[in-house]
Amino acid sequence: MTRTMPIAHTEITGSLGDLDAWWRAANYLAVGQLYLMDNPLLTEPLRPEHIKRRLIGHWGTVPGVTLTYAHLNRVIARTGQQMLFVLGPGHGAAALNAATWLEGAYPIRHPEAGHDLAGMRELFRQFSFPGGVPSHAGPHLPGSIHEGGELGYSLAHATGAALDNPDLVVACMIGDGEAETGPLATSWHAPLFLDRVTDGTVLPILHLNGYKIANPTLLSRMSRIDLDRLLTAHGWEPMYVEGNEPKQVHQRYAEVLDEAMARIAEIRDHARRGLGPRDPSRPMIVLVTPKGWTGPAEVDGVRIEGTFRAHQVPLSAVRENPEHLAQLEQWMLSYRPQELFQADGAPVDRIATLHPEHLRMSMNPVAHGQNTVNLRLPRPGDYTVGFADPGAELAEATRVLGGYLRDALTANPRNLLFFSPDEHASNRLDAVLEVTGRRWRLPIRADDDRLAPDGRVFEVLSEHLCQGWLEGYLLTGRHGVFSTYEAFAHIIDSMVVQHAKWLHMAAEFPWREPIPSLNYLITSHVWRQDHNGASHQDPGFIDHVLSKRPEVSRVYLPPDANCLLHVFDHCLRSRGYVNVVVSGKQPGLQYLDNEQARIHCERGLGVWEWASSDHDRPAEVVLACAGDVPTQETLATAALLRELAPDVAVRVVNVVDLARLFPPDRHPHGIADDEYGEIFTSAPVIFAFHGYPWLIHRIAYHRPGHDVMHVHGFTDNGTTTTPFDMCAMNGIDRYQLAIAALAEVPRLADRLESLTAQLRARLEYARDYGREFGEDPPEITDWRWSRNE
Repeated sequence: MTRTMPIAHTEITGSLGDLDAWWRAANYLAVGQLYLMDNPLLTEPLRPEHIKRRLIGHWGTVPGVTLTYAHLNRVIARTGQQMLFVLGPGHGAAALNAATWLEGAYPIRHPEAGHDLAGMRELFRQFSFPGGVPSHAGPHLPGSIHEGGELGYSLAHATGAALDNPDLVVACMIGDGEAETGPLATSWHAPLFLDRVTDGTVLPILHLNGYKIANPTLLSRMSRIDLDRLLTAHGWEPMYVEGNEPKQVHQRYAEVLDEAMARIAEIRDHARRGLGPRDPSRPMIVLVTPKGWTGPAEVDGVRIEGTFRAHQVPLSAVRENPEHLAQLEQWMLSYRPQELFQADGAPVDRIATLHPEHLRMSMNPVAHGQNTVNLRLPRPGDYTVGFADPGAELAEATRVLGGYLRDALTANPRNLLFFSPDEHASNRLDAVLEVTGRRWRLPIRADDDRLAPDGRVFEVLSEHLCQGWLEGYLLTGRHGVFSTYEAFAHIIDSMVVQHAKWLHMAAEFPWREPIPSLNYLITSHVWRQDHNGASHQDPGFIDHVLSKRPEVSRVYLPPDANCLLHVFDHCLRSRGYVNVVVSGKQPGLQYLDNEQARIHCERGLGVWEWASSDHDRPAEVVLACAGDVPTQETLATAALLRELAPDVAVRVVNVVDLARLFPPDRHPHGIADDEYGEIFTSAPVIFAFHGYPWLIHRIAYHRPGHDVMHVHGFTDNGTTTTPFDMCAMNGIDRYQLAIAALAEVPRLADRLESLTAQLRARLEYARDYGREFGEDPPEITDWRWSRNE
């Protein structure tokens, strides 16, 4: 007859017996979280009212997670190794809640869930329950840096955590479903980037339990020979633990982990003494156990354990079906809870003493931002561009920033890293490469450019991998910069969402220190991708970020190099934010000196008096701008208005911090309506914006004067053309901005048709010139602001 009950837990003696008891206790607590509202130790017969009305959670991966956690604790206690645990399958959170509760960290961080019956009841009740904790490994879990709600990033996070942490081992449990994702598949390259001297060790634990939510997994059905080839080709040395009998699996897991730790110690020792290969194969574990192991084998005559049906809750109608209720009770009693917990609910001594007291993974300060140090940063003023008059000279903003970042790295050689998908030098940050190389641990050829095995610049053509490495580095308290082309920042849209959500939720827990901000430098932007065409033209990343929690999201559009320096200095000093800085790498006009740039960036927006003509009279039209190219076109518009209609009172407003446009009740950076009104006045506003125009309308919708704000921005009209034609195709060029501004001044009605005709003629000439000669006319390319205009 097919077994319907959970497996019988035979007595296992010795130290493995204690470990098995800990494992059974953790599994019992995990099942309780899925099902129980009351009667936590089954001290009375289980009744429907003890069961949650909604059963939300996942069982299938739990037994493998608790098994692994137990064995890692044994190794930590034996070796004294500092270890961090990254759980890839987010659906294993009930396992981590249970493990950290047994270790005592969960009750410390959540005193309501203490080591007693009331605390155990609360642990069960709050899981995936309104007002409680999520069903994923969120920030509420001590020791966690990875939620796993979106699969694919665990190994990248683990690798980032190991960088510059030479004494740390990061055990990373990878689900075989997760292993099918693109980011995880790329993450197997970790051995090619980890330095055996200066970095810590990543110990992947690939859990092959055979199934996803409804299908088998690829790696579990792959032949052992092919799986070995796949893993060894990436630089790993796989060690296998396989079985479905607890005693044999415990014995094998203990042997394999001891072997893996000995191999790690040998690699470290050889590295310190300069022995052995520079890049030896790194140990990893392949754990093969049934999905839903130790749970019901069958339910209603249908096989559960070892199938995809074990993924979520194996018994789904416990309140309504007496047979399911009885089966749940038998399942939980199969763990023999009376041997595991005292009458008051506390773990018995053989379990309570199993964890390594001072090296508990759930209390590792690395996971809670408690080892973060501030960067020693140079003064932005030492790098600012000098000029005689605003708008008269050119500079490459990101190249200027590169000098600042080079010296920042020199002052912080072990807690600042740079990540970019093969674009670091392309984005004009190559000054950093004067003091470091690109991380590269494979053979180097004569024609290669500045590669180094310990380089501080990480380049690989995977935005997911760059993002995941950086997140792991930040989540363990260090600092970094991610530079990328604007259009392709979208590749990691969902990753930045997950990180932003983590930051927002982590702020609720005072034991989590704010971690360094996630800093993006978005360049090679839409207005200077005329040569690459439509595929490279999309400024929507800023829309995406500003749609997230206002407590976390920040977007900056510095108009020139000096403003970029001050903005980036602020971002590198900040904590707990997602900072997006958009700046072009091509030569651009410079407007503000060091002190002006500092003040302007601190304020986030302001009137540029030197470019305005409303000094002694009310403004008739406001020319607002955000972004380097829109700023240049706006100033050219102001110059055109002075030429064609010098009697019009024009105000020029530049915006660096987009969040300043929000009302203060919508974003902490928002300014009050009276201050907003002083800047924008009540005059019509012609706003030249770097991105999609509707973002400004959404931000400023509730502001006074929104009905007379006309935003010009990218409207998804792009192709391979010239820089100016890109602006013209989307209506942010100087001529169309001037036409729009003149139309908002009623007293010009009798001149409007003539003025508009002149401007349209100039616009058509510029377009025709570009199509004939392949470049913009000199009056565009050579234009400079003149103080006499």
